[in-house]
Amino acid sequence: MSRFEDPVVISCSISGVIANREQCPAIPYTPEEYAAEARRAVDEGASQIHIHARKPDGTPSYEIEDFQAITEAILAEVGDVIVNYSTGAIGVPIEKRIEYLRALRPDVAALNMSSMNYAKYSKRRKAFVFKAVFENSFDTIIEFLTAMRDLGVKPEHECFDAGHVANLDPLLDMGLLEPPLRISLVMGVNGGIRPTARNVAFMSEQIPGGAEGENQWQMIGISRDQWKLLGAALVLGGNVRAGLEDNLYLPNGEMTKSNGELIAKARQMAEDVGRRAATVAEARELLGVPKRERSAA
Repeated sequence: MSRFEDPVVISCSISGVIANREQCPAIPYTPEEYAAEARRAVDEGASQIHIHARKPDGTPSYEIEDFQAITEAILAEVGDVIVNYSTGAIGVPIEKRIEYLRALRPDVAALNMSSMNYAKYSKRRKAFVFKAVFENSFDTIIEFLTAMRDLGVKPEHECFDAGHVANLDPLLDMGLLEPPLRISLVMGVNGGIRPTARNVAFMSEQIPGGAEGENQWQMIGISRDQWKLLGAALVLGGNVRAGLEDNLYLPNGEMTKSNGELIAKARQMAEDVGRRAATVAEARELLGVPKRERSAA
């Protein structure tokens, strides 16, 4: 069987913390809106939902009750999907970000793999839209990894540059990580690697064991560069992520009306190169994420 007939895990970054409804009316705020967007995404081929929590007024949240309400609403709507929580934040204590992992135990939690300048720049304004130093020291990474291992939560390693991928090496040697790893290559953020197809190939080659080894990797493309990056990843055998956290526009430049439209386009791109969207069961097997019962907080 050709590699390009293999299933691709399509993840949906359902709502980030930066964009708001003034920029895109489709961004969900309430648990019910998250659930409706999750249904649209799953119906179009998503098997994993990446969650940043918000309060019902749209304010970013790191509170247990908001993650719980959103997660319960999504699972009540779609039945089964891989639940993936963000742990990234600037100015929020590590322990607070571990608290909601401990209380709710998602299948997967994203883990940023290096400190960096993190910014968005506007050529039109000749100024930064935002800029910050994103702290993710080895001490921070190890604290998260230790907690995730104790809780049975699988880490997803978010890598914004080639050196971030290399940061996996000592953690593997220390026995803090065991394959199969779940690695995200993130491009399109100022401070990270340039968003080019050549760099997708370059970074995928840095993954321990290589791009076609046992470790699973996905492409996360930020803003309108997303589609060319996802296309490169699909041809190289990677998984892909789309959704309103990452990008608000379809390839033709039109603003999307839902996460479902973005996931449908990612699925179509996979099919165009001879691949297909993985089912949730297939995605769990590929990512090494078994289904389990979640207890209430």
